[in-house]
Amino acid sequence: MAIVFIAGTTAELIKLSPVLRELEDRGEPYRLWTTDQHLAGVAETLGDLGVRQPDRHLLPPTRRTHIKASRQVPGWVAGVLASVVRHRRELRAELRSGGGRGLVVVHGDTFTTVLGGLIGRFLGARVAHVEAGLRSGSLRNPFPEEVNRRLVGHLATLHFAPTPHDAANLSAARARGEIVVTGANTVVDALRLAGRHAVQEPDLPGAFGLVTLHRFELLRDGAHFAALLRTLAEAAGDPPLLFVAGQAEKARIAELGLDGLFGAGFRMIDKRPYARFLPILTRAAFVVTDSGGLQEECAALGVPCAVHRERTERRQGLGANVVLTELSLDRLRDFLREWPSLRRDSVLEELHPSRIVADHLLMSARDA
Repeated sequence: MAIVFIAGTTAELIKLSPVLRELEDRGEPYRLWTTDQHLAGVAETLGDLGVRQPDRHLLPPTRRTHIKASRQVPGWVAGVLASVVRHRRELRAELRSGGGRGLVVVHGDTFTTVLGGLIGRFLGARVAHVEAGLRSGSLRNPFPEEVNRRLVGHLATLHFAPTPHDAANLSAARARGEIVVTGANTVVDALRLAGRHAVQEPDLPGAFGLVTLHRFELLRDGAHFAALLRTLAEAAGDPPLLFVAGQAEKARIAELGLDGLFGAGFRMIDKRPYARFLPILTRAAFVVTDSGGLQEECAALGVPCAVHRERTERRQGLGANVVLTELSLDRLRDFLREWPSLRRDSVLEELHPSRIVADHLLMSARDA
């Protein structure tokens, strides 16, 4: 039975890359299809991680565009589905090339996750979900990720849950099929994988805090975003803070007239591809972020981390080196004073979730 991975965002490809490498290292075949939800930086990221480029694009070249806004999603979804319907016989043949129905593997909580699950079911394949069972407890927060996770939970019959807590969420939701606890998210293996290829960043300060804030709901709330940046600027200096900003963050900062907050103690640096971001993360004294992925990476590395969100669907690091601020600036200020006491030893070398995922994918393929 063929194993086909369907991914579309840079984050999905980063977190699936160690599973793909695990299969390659064992000499096991797989196929990688992309929905082209993201275009910018995808080829470079895969190259940095030593993973081959996608075997198939589910959108024709004339329809491909980097999805940046929610208003683009309906047209993109329609284009992918139309292409899949048009090429369904060819896609089914590829899935069944090894005998059996085929196995489609999706990751995480993006629109591609749900779309990939639907495509797998439409083509008659089994669906496996990596990073399954995460729940925030609120359909609205984070949105649409929480809805996407619950939808794909009904499409998949092989669920790879990072922790026992996530597995319990699936059991409570009466998820069909097999639930496998991997012990961590595959991003920890991606962290190791990227470390072998990462370039050096010679211009970094000797000690610094790292800031990444990019989520749409945070940028949209101008008053809170401005107050948040002012809080960080007040705390910056010893050590300095590095704010990693993409185009959306830079535009919002300029729109709100906050450029003056940045200087020697609170520096803005350009967003980098994952493998080039890694040396910055591993050298950071502490991290302030709204990223769930960074929460998991910091938990594994033992780096103190403040997750500036109302809720988090991830349990890693909470109560140890990770603090959930619940969007409270007072909690953030407490973290910025107390972060040295939160430092923990790294457990990165103890975790090998991609090995577990690859083992079960191959067992499932052979048993089909």
